[in-house]
Amino acid sequence: MLGAVENHSLPRTAAFFDLDKTVIAKSSTLTFSKSFYQGGLINRRAVLRTAYAQFLFLAGGADHDQMERMREYLSTLCRGWNVQQVKEMVAETLHDLIDPIIYDEAASLIEEHHTAGRDVVIVSTSGAEVVEPIGEMLGADRVVATRMVVGDDGCFTGEVEYYAYGPTKAEAVRELAASEGYDLARCYAYSDSVTDLPMLESVGHPHAVNPDRALRREALARGWPVLDFHRPVRLKQRLSAPPRPALVAAAAIGAAAATAGLVWYASRRRTPAV
Repeated sequence: MLGAVENHSLPRTAAFFDLDKTVIAKSSTLTFSKSFYQGGLINRRAVLRTAYAQFLFLAGGADHDQMERMREYLSTLCRGWNVQQVKEMVAETLHDLIDPIIYDEAASLIEEHHTAGRDVVIVSTSGAEVVEPIGEMLGADRVVATRMVVGDDGCFTGEVEYYAYGPTKAEAVRELAASEGYDLARCYAYSDSVTDLPMLESVGHPHAVNPDRALRREALARGWPVLDFHRPVRLKQRLSAPPRPALVAAAAIGAAAATAGLVWYASRRRTPAV
C-alpha cells in the first residue's frame, strides 16, 4: 500500500507511468494494426509485419536499436494518413482493444496514487493519437507522447515533431515538475524497459514493472522495487467487482452517519416547541 493522503501544504507530487507492458499488456500502437487494416490505412503485409513486431516486443522488450527501427518503420507507414480518420478509428475500437489488456495491478496503483493526492501522468513513446484516449480511459491527469508532424492537408507527413523516448522522457518529467510544482524527490515512476532508466532516475521512488533483463539487473543493483503485473482485466469488471474492505468500511461509516442524522431529525420533530 502507498502512503497516506499527501499534505497539500507540501510541494505537489506525481506518479509517472510508462504505458506499454507497464499499464497495458501489449504495445498500444501495434494493437491497433488490425483496425488500421480494416479501415484501409495499411495492407496485409503491414499487418503481418506489425504482428511480428508485437511478438518481438512481448518476447523480450525492445532495445534502443529495435526502438529506432520501429520508429522509422511506423513513421514511414503512417505518412499520408488522415489524422482525423486515425482518431476516429482509435475512438471506435479503444474499449474493445485496450480495455481487456489493462493490468489490474496498474489500475489499482493509479487509484491509490490519486487517493494519496498525486497526479498520474502517462509517459509513452507511442503516438499522441493513441495515448491520449487511453490516458483519458485510465483517468490520467496528463499525457506525454510522441507527436507526428501534420501537414496543411490534415495528414501525417511522416516526420516526427517530438519523440518521447529515453532521455526525452526524463526531460519531459523535469519540465512538468517545473511547471506543475512537483517535488521529484517525492514522486514515483514505473516502467518495464531499461530505455526508461533516465526517467526512473529522475524521481525519488522508481519502480521496475515486468522489467526486461537489463532493467531488472539495474533495479536489483540499486535496490529498486521490482513489480510483477500479470492480471489483465477489463475496467468494467473492476468496477463491478465486490467492494474492497476500505470501501466497505467507508460505506458503513457513511450509512451510520446518515442513520444517526435521521434519528436526530425524528427526535427534533417529536420534541414540542417551547
